[in-house]
Amino acid sequence: MTKNIDPSKLTKMQYDVTQNNGTEPPFKNEYWDEFKDGIYVDIISGKPLFSSADKYDAGCGWPSFTKPIVEEEILEKQDSSHFMIRTEVRGSSSDSHLGHVFNDGPGPDGLRYCINSAALRFIPKEDLEKEGYSVYSKLFD
Repeated sequence: MTKNIDPSKLTKMQYDVTQNNGTEPPFKNEYWDEFKDGIYVDIISGKPLFSSADKYDAGCGWPSFTKPIVEEEILEKQDSSHFMIRTEVRGSSSDSHLGHVFNDGPGPDGLRYCINSAALRFIPKEDLEKEGYSVYSKLFD
C-alpha cells in the first residue's frame, strides 16, 4: 500500500485540491466517468476511501459515491466558504481535502460524496492484490 506521498510530488492540481482545499473542473478530471471495478484510495495516505460498487453518475462532473469503504478514513467538517454552508470531506489519515458530501444522493442514507479525482488514486480490481489491497477484492465477488 502507498503511504504518505510527499505533497511536493503531486501535480499542481493534486496539490491545489488536497493541500489548498481547491476544486478541479467538472467533467475535466480523471475519474468522473470511470466505471471499472476497483477502489479509490487517498492519493496522499494510500488509505482506501471508496469503491466503484458505490459509485454512480450524479451528473455533476465529479466522481460521486453513496458511502465510503471505511468510514473512519473520512472526516467531515463544516465549510462556510464561497458564501454557502456545506460539509467538507477530508481524509482522516492525510488531513487532505477530498471534496464535499451532500444529502441529495440515492440509497438508504441519501448521501452523495462528491469527490475530486485529483485527491484519489484508482486501483483496478485486477491490481488489488499486487497493490496490497487484496482484502477489498471481496467487494467485487
